Amino acid sequence: MELTATVDAHPGRLLADVIQGLAMGEGARTALLSDRETLTYSALSARINQYARWAIASGIAKGDTVGLMMPNRVDYLAIWLGITRVGGIVALLNTQLTGSSLAHCIKVANARHVIVDAALQAPLMAAVPLLEVVPAVWTCGAGTERRIDVAAGTLDGAPLRPEEDRGVTIHDRALLIYTSGTTGLPKAAHVSHRRILNWAFWFAGLIDAAPEDRMYDCLPLYHSVGGVVATGCMLVAGGSVVIAEKFSATSFWDDIARWQCTAFQYIGELCRYVLKAPASPNEQAHRLRVICGNGLRGEIWEAFKARFAIPRILEFYAATEGNFSLFNVEEKVGAIGRIPSFLTHRFPAAVVRFDVGACVPLRNAQGFCERCAADEVGEAIGRIGERDEGGGQFEGYTSAAETEGKILRNVFKPGDAWFRTGDLMRRDAQGFFYFVDRIGDTFRWKGENVATLEVAEIVAGAPGVVEATVYGVAVPGTDGRAGMAAIVIAPSFDVAAFRRYLTDRLPSYAVPVFVRILPRLAITETFKQKKQELMREGFDASAPTDPLYVNDPASAAYVALDSNAYQRIVAGKVRL
Repeated sequence: MELTATVDAHPGRLLADVIQGLAMGEGARTALLSDRETLTYSALSARINQYARWAIASGIAKGDTVGLMMPNRVDYLAIWLGITRVGGIVALLNTQLTGSSLAHCIKVANARHVIVDAALQAPLMAAVPLLEVVPAVWTCGAGTERRIDVAAGTLDGAPLRPEEDRGVTIHDRALLIYTSGTTGLPKAAHVSHRRILNWAFWFAGLIDAAPEDRMYDCLPLYHSVGGVVATGCMLVAGGSVVIAEKFSATSFWDDIARWQCTAFQYIGELCRYVLKAPASPNEQAHRLRVICGNGLRGEIWEAFKARFAIPRILEFYAATEGNFSLFNVEEKVGAIGRIPSFLTHRFPAAVVRFDVGACVPLRNAQGFCERCAADEVGEAIGRIGERDEGGGQFEGYTSAAETEGKILRNVFKPGDAWFRTGDLMRRDAQGFFYFVDRIGDTFRWKGENVATLEVAEIVAGAPGVVEATVYGVAVPGTDGRAGMAAIVIAPSFDVAAFRRYLTDRLPSYAVPVFVRILPRLAITETFKQKKQELMREGFDASAPTDPLYVNDPASAAYVALDSNAYQRIVAGKVRL
C-alpha cells in the first residue's frame, strides 16, 4: 500500500519514467534477459525513448491505437512502453490468432498502425483483406523492408525533451489487453497507466521484490500477468526479468537454474504440467524464494511445493478488467485469498446468491441481491467506485455494450453498481475465497448444480488419467445438462476402475454421464482448456470419432457408446 500510494501522488510519472529513473541511478544493472538479447536499465530506457520518438515521427497522436503482434521478445516491452509514453495506445494482439478472429481484434481496437514480427507477417496479411480500414504495417526482424526496429534504431535514445512531452498522465489509457476468447470473440479491455503502475507496485510489495531478484517469465507478453505483472513488479524494484520465448515443461527447471532465477510467475495449468513432467536434476537445484500466480489448484498445491522445494507460494485472484483482487499471503492451501478486515472498506467484494439456470444473480422480493452464507456458492462481485468511496475502478472495454454487460446495478441499495466477475466462488467462515467455476461452465443435472472444475479435479486424479476437462451437454428429453468428461489416458487406464474411483468420490449426479477419450486436450496460450468445441460436439456417436462411453445404470458400468446407443438416447429410450 505504501508503494501504490506513490502512484496517485505523482500523476505525471509513468512506468517508463520509473525505468528511466533507475537508469540514471543504476544504469548498468540488468533489466531484461533472453537467449536473444540482454538489456541493462540504461539500454532499456534508451530503447524506450527511441520507440517514443518513432511514434512521434510516424504521426501517432495522443489516443491513437497501434496493434502489436510479436512473440516474447525483449523489444516487446520497449515498444509498448515507448509508444504509450507519448500518448499512443497499444493493443496487445494474441500471436496465435488468425483470419476473422485477428481481424476482429484489430477492428475493435481501431488500430491505424500494426507492428508485427517478421515471422508473423503472413497471418497478419491474410487478415488484412477482412478489415474495412487497412492499417499501416510495420515489421520487426530481418527479411522485411519496412522495419520499425531499424527505423527506431536511428533515433536519439536520450531522455525526451520538454517539447516532446505530450502531457500523458496515469489517467490516460495505455493498453488494450484482450480476454482469452475461450467462450467467443475476444473483448478488448482498457488498461490505464495508473492500472499498470498499481499492478507493478502492488506485486512488488507482495513478493518483496528487490534489485537482486530475477523473475522467470514464460507467459505470453500479450497477457496482463505475463506482460505487465511479472515484468512490472521487477522493473519498478530494479530487479531483472528473464523473457522466455515459450513455456516448456521438460526444460523448465533447467531454465530456472541456468538463469539463477529467484521467482517465477505461473498461471492456469502450468504447475500441473511441470508436476507431471519427468524428474529433472535441477528441480531442486534452484535459488527460488517465491512463486506467484493464479490457478494452482488445491489438489496439487502441497505436492508441487514439496517436490520442487518451493519456499513460498503467493496465489492470487484477479482479472485484466476486474476492479478488485484477492491475495493468499498466508498460503492457505486451495484458497485464492482473502481481504483483511482492515481493508474491506477499501476493497469491497461480495459473493451473491446465483441462479445457475438463468445465469444471473438472484433478487429478493425487494429487488436486491443477497450475500451468500459461509461456504455457499455464488457469483463474486466488486463494488465500482473511487478509492475514497470504498470501491474499485472498472475501466471497461472498447464496446459500450460489453462494458454495461459486466455491471450489476441496484445490488444492495438503489443506485449502487458492482462489477460482475463471471466467476462462481465460495467464502469460508475465516474469510478465505475459493474459486469454484466459471459461470456458464457450471450446469444443473438431476436438480443439482455441478461445478465442472471441482469434478475435473476428481477425474484428473483417477489412476491412468493424464489430463481431464469436464463440461455439460444437452440431452434431448431431459432437463439441464448431463456431465461429460474428456480425458487423455495412459496405457494403464482401466475404465471399470475409473468408474469405481469416481463413484467413491462424487455424488451420483456429478459422476460424468459420458466419457470421451482424446489424444490430447486443446488449451489456450495461457493454459486454459478450450471446451467450447467439445461442448458443441457433445456425445454424438453417429460418425466415427474418439472412443466414447456412457454410464449405464443397468450394468453399473461405463459401456461403449456406438451409433445405435446414441440414437436410443436421443430418442429417449435410455434412462441416464
